[in-house]
Amino acid sequence: MAASRTSAEIAASTAEVSGKPTLKTIARISGLAVPTVSRALNDAPDIGHETKKLIRKIASDIGYVPNRAGVRLRTGRTNVISLVMSTEMDLMSHTARLISSVAGALRDTPYHLIVTPYFPDQDAMEPVRYIVETGSADAIILNQIRPDDPRVNYMMDRHFPFATHGRTKRADLHPYYDFDNQAFGTLAAQRLIARGRKHILLIAPPTEHNYAQHMIAGVSGAAREGGIDLTISKAVSSDNKSAEVVTFIIDTLTRNPDIDAVIVGSTTSAMAAVSAIEQCGKTVGKEVDVFAKEAVPFLKLFRADILTLSEKIGIAGEFLAKAAIQAIRNPDLPPMQALEVPSDDPP
Repeated sequence: MAASRTSAEIAASTAEVSGKPTLKTIARISGLAVPTVSRALNDAPDIGHETKKLIRKIASDIGYVPNRAGVRLRTGRTNVISLVMSTEMDLMSHTARLISSVAGALRDTPYHLIVTPYFPDQDAMEPVRYIVETGSADAIILNQIRPDDPRVNYMMDRHFPFATHGRTKRADLHPYYDFDNQAFGTLAAQRLIARGRKHILLIAPPTEHNYAQHMIAGVSGAAREGGIDLTISKAVSSDNKSAEVVTFIIDTLTRNPDIDAVIVGSTTSAMAAVSAIEQCGKTVGKEVDVFAKEAVPFLKLFRADILTLSEKIGIAGEFLAKAAIQAIRNPDLPPMQALEVPSDDPP
């Protein structure tokens, strides 16, 4: 039930606050009981939207900050969700958009986001094991998922709440949001075949990641069906440094001048492909097509003839935040799962 106090009364009481504000301070200002205030701040489903909005505004206006040590003592929870990410990530806003969208989805909840990095030379299990064993977060969000991901197996065995950006072999049992990279690969190859391309080079993400295997399967299947030649790079991936991708493509085009299309798995590798093609004296969109997926509509500003499909990272982050919260609060419910299928409308 919403407070009966007027806006003027609330404003006057807010202005009179001195010292460190508490739940009792918010209760006095709003005219609501302390338990109601506490439940509103914790996003309890039985508290109305307008009441939650009022309580959050008062809390913000008076600078109320919950005592996290006290919250943990009372509930056993930290109200923290950790996004565990490698420091070696795509440079073209993929990481920033994922962090921003997860944080935005948590904005009006009692949960706070922390980003826990790990380095390329570090065991990816270390930050996950630390968080689980110390209880420093209530849930974890992961990306760069492997088919048989030891981090996922570890958390499932310990019933620790989590959600993944990508699918494992056990995806039917855990929360995830994934982009259908197999559909991307299929659509990319089909569109290139429709443009008359007959010799495609694929530079996929690192093959230890599940989404790379999905992409390879999609391109390979469409190439077989279309009866065209497919070369899959084993020397570099779309995560390699741009200079390495450029060198590889120049060498490949020199040895195999029949290649008339390049499919890549990232924005940076698409830019590298364009550079390599032009250094070989060829024109993108004429002698050689480039087809890429991107999280930000950027590539067509760089070269209008690049072919693209978009991955909605913002939606992914929002979904993963909600999936992690459900895994914390309602672990017995079916896990939240979503698969984003790219549009087959021409770009």
